[in-house]
Amino acid sequence: MFDAGPVTPEARGLRLAVRVTPRGGADRVDGLTRGADDQLWVEARVRALPDKGKANQAITKLIAGELGLAKTLVSVLSGTTNRNKILLIEGDPGDLMPIVSTWLEGLT
Repeated sequence: MFDAGPVTPEARGLRLAVRVTPRGGADRVDGLTRGADDQLWVEARVRALPDKGKANQAITKLIAGELGLAKTLVSVLSGTTNRNKILLIEGDPGDLMPIVSTWLEGLT
């Protein structure tokens, strides 16, 4: 199983640390990256502009699709105006962690 990394369980589900590049030419997850603070982030890009929440909508849709979840289960918890975002994946953390861990292992 993937060691924590960019994922943190909480009562409402899982927090996922994502570094997003808006206007990135494609909607895709590029892998994992480590920030200057040693934090591990999922690195992703979206075609949408960072205008009126369009990039935030695109990243939540992208991550939900990657995980095979309904897009309504993924939301931006913090970082709405920043490329570094914390997403909330709603649901039972015990059910979600194996799904997210398997997905993250595929990114390494």
